[in-house]
Amino acid sequence: MSTILKVTDLTKHFAGNKHGLFGKADVIHAVDGLSFELAQGEALGLVGESGCGKSTTGRLITRLLEPTSGKIEFEDQDITHLSNNDLRPIRTQLQMIFQDPYSSLNPRHTVGTIVGTPFKISKVTPEGGVKKRVQELLEIVGLNPEHYNRYPHEFSGGQRQRIGIARALALRPKVIVADEPVSALDVSIQAQIINLMKDLQKDFGLTFIFIAHDLAVVRHFAQRVAVMYLGNIVEIADRDSLYSNPKHPYTKALLSAVPEADPDAVGARERIRLTGDVPNPINPPSGCRFRTRCWKAQEICATTPPQLLQVGKSSVACHFPE
Repeated sequence: MSTILKVTDLTKHFAGNKHGLFGKADVIHAVDGLSFELAQGEALGLVGESGCGKSTTGRLITRLLEPTSGKIEFEDQDITHLSNNDLRPIRTQLQMIFQDPYSSLNPRHTVGTIVGTPFKISKVTPEGGVKKRVQELLEIVGLNPEHYNRYPHEFSGGQRQRIGIARALALRPKVIVADEPVSALDVSIQAQIINLMKDLQKDFGLTFIFIAHDLAVVRHFAQRVAVMYLGNIVEIADRDSLYSNPKHPYTKALLSAVPEADPDAVGARERIRLTGDVPNPINPPSGCRFRTRCWKAQEICATTPPQLLQVGKSSVACHFPE
């Protein structure tokens, strides 16, 4: 499969609090040197604790945020620092589904206006007109086309997320970044939305970056999984390898915390409890960022940042992988 998206040493730093009138502002290391590739038609899961930089990564890839440094290539074109005008044709191919279906839809606009907005912004007139295409999109995502003139408050959370998905599909994108698309929904609705997205991936040949902190959801959707910790990718592997044989201590700790449905398996599984808190991204630890909470940490971990290297079927950033 051909590579559709390539990210190299991607970095995003935010300015924090300023110290005094002439003092320097703190630098928040939100994303610090991410590198990965995405093959056409695959779904990559991006997982990690809250605050590790997952959502920032999604916004950088879709160019809703300007990267501090690094490179983003979409279909071999460097889009890292393109102007808004140059980005317009790229934006039709790179779309985003947002986390909160309650705040991501304008309450003053009808569903028809919301889903039809991408056509207006991109100055595209679909065959048969905007209304016909919007009603087709509503049907594709499992909503009644007759609801074209309704407002967001008339829909449930799951239905609102379907409206968000219809809006993302409007311009027939190639890559969709889904930023925790089911975390705000009831568990019973989550499965419906995940299954809808799987069907859409298959029917339209979509490529997904699926951002989540729920490893069970990611396992159901993504073919490959990247684990983030404090702005870095610490492990990336295909789904089966990562879940059955995690190589990085942090991945192992995360997986040990996933709820187990089988009571017999609960007792047999080792539960790893990490000590301490996630370090402050303003002043991340030297060397390996996970070393302050890692039970395998040694002297080299404090002085040398581990590189993402192949270990078995996984790429792991650890001096002492499992």
